[in-house]
Amino acid sequence: MNRWLPILLSLAGALLLWAAWPTSPLTLLIFIAFIPLLRLTDLVPHRGKYFGCIFLTLFLWNVATTWWVGNTTVPLSGVAANLINTLLMSIPLLGYHRTRARVGQTAGYFALIVYWLTFEYIHLNWEFSWPWLSLGNAFAMHPSWIQWYEYTGVSGGTLWILLCNILIYHTWLQRKRYTVPLGTFLWKTGWQPAAAIVIPFLLSSLVQYTFKAPEGPAARVVIVQPNIDPYDKFAEENEQLQLDKLLALSAQKTDNTTTYIIWPETALFTHGVWEHKLSYESGTEQIRQFLRRYPQATLVSGATTLKRYDVMDEAPKMARSTEDGTLRYDAFNSAIQLDTSYAVQIYHKSRLVPGVEIIPYVRYLSFMKQLALDLGGITGGYGLTPGVELLENNRTHIKVLPAICYESVYGEFVAENVRRGANLLFVLTNDGWWGNTEGHRQHAQYARLRAIETRRWVARSANTGISCIIDPLGRVQQPLPYWKEGVIVGNVTPADTFTFYVRFGDLISKAAVVFCIIMILYSFYLKFRFSAPNS
Repeated sequence: MNRWLPILLSLAGALLLWAAWPTSPLTLLIFIAFIPLLRLTDLVPHRGKYFGCIFLTLFLWNVATTWWVGNTTVPLSGVAANLINTLLMSIPLLGYHRTRARVGQTAGYFALIVYWLTFEYIHLNWEFSWPWLSLGNAFAMHPSWIQWYEYTGVSGGTLWILLCNILIYHTWLQRKRYTVPLGTFLWKTGWQPAAAIVIPFLLSSLVQYTFKAPEGPAARVVIVQPNIDPYDKFAEENEQLQLDKLLALSAQKTDNTTTYIIWPETALFTHGVWEHKLSYESGTEQIRQFLRRYPQATLVSGATTLKRYDVMDEAPKMARSTEDGTLRYDAFNSAIQLDTSYAVQIYHKSRLVPGVEIIPYVRYLSFMKQLALDLGGITGGYGLTPGVELLENNRTHIKVLPAICYESVYGEFVAENVRRGANLLFVLTNDGWWGNTEGHRQHAQYARLRAIETRRWVARSANTGISCIIDPLGRVQQPLPYWKEGVIVGNVTPADTFTFYVRFGDLISKAAVVFCIIMILYSFYLKFRFSAPNS
């Protein structure tokens, strides 16, 4: 049994982490899901064997939870993504194993929290970014548990999970070591993990009870879910048919009270349109003619746009070139805002999907540019030149952040744009690439976290689902299921107040980074101090 125990613990850890993840109803298992990993650290002193055990746990968790990443025309992409993410996740646990052996159990627990939070923060902010499995995302289906995310963001949930796992495991160890009556044990020690779990629930109830909804005139939104197969939509002959469908669906619900019509990611100009000509494109004029029937309405839509650089020296290093080399340009995954005027606002997506929309750090390794995955439409990677920060409606004084797909997973990014003045959040996405898997369901749930962190209404338009409206408490309204054509109409109220998280950002993660740096420097100090020859 002792021989097989590490393997059994590895399997148990993977099973618990998978079972606790959205959209499973077994979320509470997350409070014990790390215990097998903590036990492995105590039982397996050999670093190589320990790495093998945690790698097995983390790899199985990644595969079971995000296997759908490979459910595309390039299945190998999913294998590569899961392997790379597993290796990166192993780093904080290896650091914990080393620190635990050197400084003892209590300091080791503190190190685990610091290392894991630091890992998640780095993984959120570099170009290999994949924050899908940040631990705090586990509570996305239960907004009533985490109303205090308006103070901490997702990192507060990560801290809660790690602390509860550590306290439960430590309490179990104490019970094994000291044979005292159960009542005495619970009175002296057992209350600690119970308090760690219960207190945040109570705080969440208090925050929700005292929450005041945004006041003022509401904006009426029409959200379109056209349900167009993403693998067919980029065929050139389908572009006009898709525009006609979007306009026809919009006409079903649009009236003179409509403030915004919202279309999903890459709904327009799938093969790209030059930004300097956008206002005069035939498709743009067709939309403008439609909007003249509803002069109070503004359209926000995903689009593929192209920006030319007339001065070669102004072009970014990784800009594209025409075949004859006479023109430099960039392609962008964009959101555009149109009304009855000839003014067009263009927002460029800035949080790009590694391997599909961007090859990480390709500016230093330009030969890797050809590795960008081809899932249809514009390939070779998107540009990162900024467009407008927010889409502004001067008539209604509304400023919209049109978070495009992957951007809605980034809490601090969304908070930063709310700090700049965004009073409504729109999510434009096309999740159909991965089929009817957990991918689109998890993505929709994560948008609820952005609503809580910023206390903004969210209107979500997804090409194949799930489209919905989310209120500032994270509650979903009128969800349109996957692979169903439809239109949603609802009211959303712009807000101008800032939460603590919006004002100050992710303080928990930044504090963890500082502690991590101090601990690393101190370990180097000790190493050199005790290895230096005696004078």
